[in-house]
Amino acid sequence: MLKKLLSYFNGFGKYLILGPLCVLIDVAAELSIPLLMSRIVDVGIANLDTGYIARMGLAMVALALIAICAGSANMVCSAKAAQGAAAGLRADMFGRIQGFSFANIDHFSTASLVTRMTNDVNQLQTTAIMSLRILIRAPLMIICALAVAVSINARLAGILLVVAPLLIITVLLVMGPAQRRFSLMQKRLDGVNADVQEDLIGIRVVKSFVREDHERQKFAEVNDAYLEAGLSAMRLMMLVMPVMMLLMNGSVVAAIWFGGGMVGRGVLGAGLLMSFISYIAQILMSLMMFAMVLMMAGRARASGRRVVEVLSAEPTVKDSPAAARPKRPDGSVEFCGVCFKYREDQAENVLHDISFTAEPGQMVALVGGTGSGKSSLVQLLPRLYDVSAGAVKVGGYDVREWPIKELRRHVAMVLQTSRLFSGSIRQNLLWGDIEATEEQLRGAARIAQAEEFILSLPDGYDTELGQGGVNLSGGQQQRLCIARALLKKPSVLILDDSTSAVDSDTEARLRRAFYKELPGVTVIMIAQRISSVAAADKILVLQDGYLTGCGTHEALMKDNGVYREIYYSQREMED
Repeated sequence: MLKKLLSYFNGFGKYLILGPLCVLIDVAAELSIPLLMSRIVDVGIANLDTGYIARMGLAMVALALIAICAGSANMVCSAKAAQGAAAGLRADMFGRIQGFSFANIDHFSTASLVTRMTNDVNQLQTTAIMSLRILIRAPLMIICALAVAVSINARLAGILLVVAPLLIITVLLVMGPAQRRFSLMQKRLDGVNADVQEDLIGIRVVKSFVREDHERQKFAEVNDAYLEAGLSAMRLMMLVMPVMMLLMNGSVVAAIWFGGGMVGRGVLGAGLLMSFISYIAQILMSLMMFAMVLMMAGRARASGRRVVEVLSAEPTVKDSPAAARPKRPDGSVEFCGVCFKYREDQAENVLHDISFTAEPGQMVALVGGTGSGKSSLVQLLPRLYDVSAGAVKVGGYDVREWPIKELRRHVAMVLQTSRLFSGSIRQNLLWGDIEATEEQLRGAARIAQAEEFILSLPDGYDTELGQGGVNLSGGQQQRLCIARALLKKPSVLILDDSTSAVDSDTEARLRRAFYKELPGVTVIMIAQRISSVAAADKILVLQDGYLTGCGTHEALMKDNGVYREIYYSQREMED
């Protein structure tokens, strides 16, 4: 894991070199100041030499300024390296997510992926900035200050032999439990993000049903769980600080106690004792900062593991090494004994032994109750998921033999939930084909029965859409999504209940336009209303994942009880 994360610093070598050089200058300057102070006391004050005191004082000021400048330069270098690495990490994570299949996204969840790309990466970035300064500065300061302290008085330096092990033991005892608590904290943050995301996406539904109080209560529960996890981790961290301060202050008191006796006996100068106490403080402060970074690293390790999980996840749907580029398919579709389940460890299949064919240019309809497997079936055509058994063929080729991008260029799908993006109507439609001409754009909108309402808008095709197309009706959003799919000039067009918000008259015009304007394009349509698909060339009836009927409306009315039951129940509701 660490090797993978460190590889993101490869492009920032100059900052990784300049940073430590600045630390060397900073440490050298800081270590020199106590020695100059001891000379002021032992030489300048003892001899009442104001000139010497002034020269040493100016030298101390100069060294302090050098230390400040070197420390600031190190912080700049550390920040540039850490932020650059974090930017590369986020970019790679985003690129990786773009290659994920639906199954991968189901595994991680959208909210968790957002948390990993933002909060977890920020945690790694903060720890990297601290580490690039303190993990270099602290050991260097400890070694050099210890050497100077021993040179001043080796017996007094023995105090560190007692204190340092106690500090190290304290940190080691805390690190393991802290990492587990920080991992739980990040998982609880996933829950907070999931609740916020769900509430904001469905805010209109929340207000329509006056469920604001319920949503506040639900959010309070996940927020309190996150708070408790955070407090649990922080309590452990806060326990360490008093112990460290006790050890540090105890060391200073011991140095004054034993060193004061040496000064009284004339063994040690008062100035050297002051210097020694400064070095002791620097050593212990560096040990404390080093320990704090190690504890921060516990949280960063939990975040790093979550980030690497995303970077290491293999898309469950990817190009086969033998994937060829077949010629443009003719639109024929064939399902051969297809079985499917969303997860390998899932006990039951969602689809069971599905077999049927669709000829080029045919309109094929899927009907069935909720949960019968209609959406699952059509998602196998563009390889949003892969079959668990059997084969799906487009244009005579198994879809797994196609390069994914090429397959999806020829198989256009309008998903069950209409999704538009911020920008103009034109920009949204050009998702289908960025190089489409104005004539092609208008032609697709005309077939989708969208041009009339587009031209009625103040800015026509350049009308700006709100996020998700909120300034359009559901039916208008669906028609724009259909027009966007048509611009791909597909061989197979899949409509996953994509006309549910369209009135019957517009839906009828839409079907007639498909027959007239899309010769040779196979249209596979999921619809809830049998009246919408009665004229289809072939109707598939699904029940509990099984294909229970296949034929025309007339044939199914005669031979298929499930279809007749759906038909008569809808007629009864209409009457």
